[in-house]
Amino acid sequence: MNDKRQKNQLPMALAITEEGRSEAPRAPREGTESLAESGVMENGLVSPVEEGTPQGGPLSPLLSNLVHDELDRELERRQHRCVRYADDCNIYVASERAGKRVMQSVTGCITRRLQLKVNETKSAVARPQERKFLGFRFTGGKEPKRRLAPKALLRCKPRVRELTRRTRGISLEPMRKELASSLRGWKGYFGFSQTPSVLQRLEEWTRRRLRSVVWKQGKRSKVRFAKLRPRNIRPARAAQTAGSPHGPWRLANSPALQSALPIAYFEALGLPRLLAGV
Repeated sequence: MNDKRQKNQLPMALAITEEGRSEAPRAPREGTESLAESGVMENGLVSPVEEGTPQGGPLSPLLSNLVHDELDRELERRQHRCVRYADDCNIYVASERAGKRVMQSVTGCITRRLQLKVNETKSAVARPQERKFLGFRFTGGKEPKRRLAPKALLRCKPRVRELTRRTRGISLEPMRKELASSLRGWKGYFGFSQTPSVLQRLEEWTRRRLRSVVWKQGKRSKVRFAKLRPRNIRPARAAQTAGSPHGPWRLANSPALQSALPIAYFEALGLPRLLAGV
């Protein structure tokens, strides 16, 4: 049972960029009727549907491939360099003039032959580094590289903040397990990025949040001092840090805590490295 609302139309987001190519898959045309007619759940009640496709499930991109199969064949016939997933499509051309011409002709093909609506607010003729596709963008220069789109980071950081809140009332171990699972999934997709500096900054920010959690859970100065000393922190620095009036977030970036809780500490806990294997 799909609990998402129905998608009554299939708007097409089309980006024509100056300057790629993968072939769109040929989706099977059988076995989708039962899923399409399974109904939707709204406010706890199941309602039958007469049109539209379930949005958010595996059926949505499958049906999108069926609908856009004719578009794929047309783009192949024109020998355009393009990439498409579901209803998002990027076409790469040599100039802005060519982009405007291709945008007009392909939009006509989509609206007249496929009888679909092009999402004009998401469609544009622009340079590759100005457009995003499936959470990625390209850098400029002679050798473009894949980099994370800003929205990908904006979606990741709130999740990390939620999992590493100092007021959750749980110990570090269950927090680490939840965070590790989330980061592995995120890295499995966005580890494809070719700009490691972005991943490095995200790693450092995540470790700082965990250090602040560890420091917060120490509560008293004596307990914090006792935890710093076995980690090769000199008595004077341990005492100064343990008795500091500053909050956990500021002290999480202090030399004492960075030395006491280095990268190796979190690796030993099982926290995955976002940069590993990139």
